[in-house]
Amino acid sequence: MKVHLGRAILLGFLTVTYVTCSGDGDNGGPPPAAYKYFAYVTNISAGNISAYSINSATGALTPVAGSPFAAASSPASIAVDPTGKFIYVGNFSTANISAYTINAASGALTPIAGSPFAAGASMSSVAVDPNGKFAYSVNVGSNNVSAYTINAATGALAAVAGSPFAAGALPQDIAIDPTGKFAYVTNGQANNISAYSINATTGALTSIANSPFAAGTSPASLAIDPSSKFAYIVNLSSADISIYAINTITGALTAIADSPFNIGLGPSSLTIDPSGKFLFVALGPSNHVAGYTINATTGALTPIAGSPFAAGSNPGTVAVEHTGNFAYVTNLGSNNVSVYAINAATGALTEIASSPFAAGNGPVSVATIRIKQ
Repeated sequence: MKVHLGRAILLGFLTVTYVTCSGDGDNGGPPPAAYKYFAYVTNISAGNISAYSINSATGALTPVAGSPFAAASSPASIAVDPTGKFIYVGNFSTANISAYTINAASGALTPIAGSPFAAGASMSSVAVDPNGKFAYSVNVGSNNVSAYTINAATGALAAVAGSPFAAGALPQDIAIDPTGKFAYVTNGQANNISAYSINATTGALTSIANSPFAAGTSPASLAIDPSSKFAYIVNLSSADISIYAINTITGALTAIADSPFNIGLGPSSLTIDPSGKFLFVALGPSNHVAGYTINATTGALTPIAGSPFAAGSNPGTVAVEHTGNFAYVTNLGSNNVSVYAINAATGALTEIASSPFAAGNGPVSVATIRIKQ
């Protein structure tokens, strides 16, 4: 990593998000609504956020007027609320969260009153629940998770009663299942995953029975498939992916037969496309992105033909925008973003003609959104 924090801590930053903002017209009825698409990248060394509009036909990026937008020190992870009104950026060095409103027409960011909001020591990851009611930050330095309510009108954060909630040693990343019932945190030093149920009214976290669940060595980035059936965790030191079936009633994790799935090329972070058909892994040390198909019944992974695909220098995170047509990869070593067209049938990646696109110094995390106009 370029900020001298250690590779295990870095991967806690690698949180990726795609957000759908209203789904009118997707399943019959009135004609589809008009949308605009945007991408946001945290530049950890520059202390700011690059904002781009996305060409929905080509996937190409165009900087938003006013970009980059200032953040606090070492902006790392990023999350967008499901309404598309607010964006939250975790600042590692200042242990707080910068919050912004998003201009629906231009994609420009405006700081929310009271921002930045206090978090725990060395916060590495931030997430918003799928209902847009709560936000969570993983605090590496204090081995816990801060929880917040989100003001629906202003986007301001307020601490949940009982927050912060205990996690394991050196927590890295957090993911919330698409139903909003459960949250999962990778504990990099403890080699396990803390699992919590989420109180739908207060946002408080309660440890699930038998949590934490065993993982590989140095678990970091994690993702949950859109059906909430499976969880996938990148293990840095063992260079593999732990795969779990999720009990939809209790939230408990059970390793599937093919877990762990060997990667062997230095996995950095992973994401799942909105259809739940494909999983993509950034391979930082080898400057590639690997792609896999997901078995919808078992959760098992199968390499996509042609994988791994060339990326820039030291790719950090991968995000797939809402339509599933394009993937975006931050390249920490070359300070840019690679953009790929995704073959809808096979999942194969083809870099678009104008890629890569310039970012700031040390691009780490990327989030994509669509906003109904």
